[in-house]
Amino acid sequence: MDYKRFGNSVVVRLDRGEELISCLTQLCQKEDIRLAQISGLGAVDYVKAGIFYVEQKQYHQYELKGEMEIVSLTGSATRKDGEVYLHLHIAVSGEDGAVKGGHLNEAKVSATAELILMVLDGEVGRRFNDGVHLNLLDFGN
Repeated sequence: MDYKRFGNSVVVRLDRGEELISCLTQLCQKEDIRLAQISGLGAVDYVKAGIFYVEQKQYHQYELKGEMEIVSLTGSATRKDGEVYLHLHIAVSGEDGAVKGGHLNEAKVSATAELILMVLDGEVGRRFNDGVHLNLLDFGN
């Protein structure tokens, strides 16, 4: 991973073999990023994603393997109990052009990935909500 900060923006390059979530977590720790909007694109050959079934309050994961382009990567960096908390969604496309995606848990870069973090002043936390069974934004009200 290599990156450069320009004021409140951070431009990131991930290289072949790097894992996207762990690299972003390290970056947020090193730069003390407490709140940011994240977007990106690139190429991956492994994705672990998932979907949350609201009625059952259950999270289901699945794996995608093979050469894929990141059509869209979007999400946020916040904090939960003082630790970096990434909430990312990904859409990827394979050779057939079909797009698949979901909540991102893991992604291995196959060629490169280009990410931009728009760092916001302030901090927003996360708190588990029993009603929906998810870690929701917590504005400390």
